[in-house]
Amino acid sequence: MKVALCLLLVLGVCFARTAWHQLEPMKYNFEMYEREFNKAYATPEERIHRRNLFENNLRDIIAHNREEHSWKRGVNRFTDRTTEEFKRLLGFDKGLGALYNELDVPTKAFSGSRALPKNVDWREKNIVSPVKDQGDCGSCWTFATAETVESYWALATGQLNVLSEQQVASCTSNPHSCGGTGGCEGGITQLAFEGIMHRGGLASEWTYPYLSYQGRDFNCLFDNTTTVPVVPLKGYHKLPSNDQNSLLNAVATSGPIAVSVDASQWSSYESGVFNGCNQVNPDIDHAVVLVGYGTDATTNQDYWLIRNSWSPSWGEDGYIRIYRSTKPTCGVDITPLEGTGCVGGRSNVTACGTCGILYASTIPVVDTSSL
Repeated sequence: MKVALCLLLVLGVCFARTAWHQLEPMKYNFEMYEREFNKAYATPEERIHRRNLFENNLRDIIAHNREEHSWKRGVNRFTDRTTEEFKRLLGFDKGLGALYNELDVPTKAFSGSRALPKNVDWREKNIVSPVKDQGDCGSCWTFATAETVESYWALATGQLNVLSEQQVASCTSNPHSCGGTGGCEGGITQLAFEGIMHRGGLASEWTYPYLSYQGRDFNCLFDNTTTVPVVPLKGYHKLPSNDQNSLLNAVATSGPIAVSVDASQWSSYESGVFNGCNQVNPDIDHAVVLVGYGTDATTNQDYWLIRNSWSPSWGEDGYIRIYRSTKPTCGVDITPLEGTGCVGGRSNVTACGTCGILYASTIPVVDTSSL
């Protein structure tokens, strides 16, 4: 019943977005927004507060779209929220944890002299599941983990199984508070991969469904009987930090990659090649999946193709294209311990590429020995 309800809600939002695109922006109002995004507020005072936020954000969206940019902003379920509220949903993975990056050296570098394809999109290979929605839980790190495991299992076996984010969120130990305190309060994909190995594999979504959509944490219910693991792991690879050539070769020749980014400016993204991040002091706070790259036919800008976990109603059907420079610039995350890394980690970290996409990247290694 819950799965069906979520599906109906997602479909409803998708249809609603058509109305937003067909209307003149100045004719769009808060009442339309409430209906289209199924908004309900606890008190009249909260509704007034949300209306004010919506109207201010809508003015910013309209002003941005009247200017010359390579990307457009739009209305979505975040338009009635503050910046602080939005940031709490990101998952605070903060580049997989500063201390983890210091202790865990790169295990695989992808490089080569052969020419790479001009465009890569792993969705075309039937190894990428439909876009998911983490809801009001800061569980992006669990989605990036499960989604990359899904893809590498599909590459190895031809079977695209939808796997459990809830197992990762509820059953991953995080004693050093790496990237958060676990569950909806954030974590890192490296610990998630290790937790999957400890449990003997990752269960399917159907046997261990996602329960934390509303932002609530749950105890681990994995028992190896009703939640039988369907995809075992034997390890994971960590790519060299801030190495664009390695990341480009990895996504071209290996498959989708779990990456860490600064998504603090993504809330209103709708379409185009995004380049709106703070490149001086990026705030690495979100885990997503890199599924390819290409060049925009209209602007001729190179981009990275990113799968997000905010439902298909956000961005380009749940995806964002972020600018890929031939000479990526670097910035410094000056608050890595605000959810960035582990307790005792560094006070700042260097992150390169648009939105810091080159900083931290991981790839699961599935175990097919039992097949």
